[in-house]
Amino acid sequence: MALKFHGVDFLNLDSGFSEDELLVRRTTRDFVDDNLIPLIEDCFREGRFPRELVPMMGELGFFGASLQGYGCAGMSNVEYGLVMQELERGDSGIRSFVSVQSALVMYPIYAFGSEEQKNSWLPVLASGEKLGCFGLTEPGFGSNPGGMTTVARRSGDGYILNGEKMWITSGNIADVAVIWAKVADEENRVRGFLVETDRPGFKAHEVHGKWSLRASVTSGLSLQDVRIPAANLLPGSGGLKSPLMCLNQARYGIGWGAIGAAMACYDAALQYAKVRKQFHGQPIASHQLVQEKLVWMVSEISKAQLLSLHVGRLKDAGTVGHEHISMAKRNNVWMALETARMARDILGANGITEDYPIMRHMMNLESVKTYEGTHDIHALILGQSITGIAAF
Repeated sequence: MALKFHGVDFLNLDSGFSEDELLVRRTTRDFVDDNLIPLIEDCFREGRFPRELVPMMGELGFFGASLQGYGCAGMSNVEYGLVMQELERGDSGIRSFVSVQSALVMYPIYAFGSEEQKNSWLPVLASGEKLGCFGLTEPGFGSNPGGMTTVARRSGDGYILNGEKMWITSGNIADVAVIWAKVADEENRVRGFLVETDRPGFKAHEVHGKWSLRASVTSGLSLQDVRIPAANLLPGSGGLKSPLMCLNQARYGIGWGAIGAAMACYDAALQYAKVRKQFHGQPIASHQLVQEKLVWMVSEISKAQLLSLHVGRLKDAGTVGHEHISMAKRNNVWMALETARMARDILGANGITEDYPIMRHMMNLESVKTYEGTHDIHALILGQSITGIAAF
């Protein structure tokens, strides 16, 4: 049952957005309503990524939206956040795809790449002509990326890479992979490399059997004696700090995106509660327990909106800390998952069907809670920030 989204702005936050910010949100919201929502349930059921939407997303400037130049839209961080919010209102898997293309592929090229690398890759990634993936997580190392076993060794005028990566968004459809490896010749210092996916020895296999992010491509990567030229090293990368800077960019977008998923669930539950009648022909929205759930949802969404907006303003001012982004990611994803569960409860049996978006969002958010730093890992990041003591 398709429900038109009514928006969620209990605190009248729209009054504090600029005209450009509202235009970006409206443009993305229209794209989601007109192009993504009509097909997302079929894609989720079939386990299919809607690649046909990529050119349109490129034309709208979604890829690398907050980067300057090289064919990128040059949006503010708040505008970029609003794009992420609306995309995840459609589906977490689609927001994940755009996050990876933007924050985990284009950003490291922009931040650590040579001018030649930027000119070669950023325009075609911004348009969607080329797609990328980010290879950091390994089968044995997720929350502890410093334990990676992927290695790069100097060989003549280039490098030879060997290793395995896992849980890689877009791995099977990527034209280029940003691979993080320990360089044996530099005392195992972590460096970033651009690896074209058609190079001999590079293989990607798709992860099947997922009950979450089914409209997103998830892959494992294998690199067996993959030879690349020295020019494929990201020269500005150095140490584990470099990939963590990329993750910080992605986590920022996730904090906004989770709000979108929560808004979709809350709005569906509110509309349903007003028309579903039980007990003496009254809508269930007239019952105290249902109203309490709706109040919790709109209160937590409002707080999450304030949190992400403030973090976005700090990011635009250049004063944001990674701990601020960790708080937004941790709080907002938890909030969204709890909102999805409450919304499912309000809809009863109807809440588990694909006639409503709630169960799809709930399953997706289980993954969002885990990736880019689990709920508990972000608690430790915040704990270190407030106590000065690392508990990792």
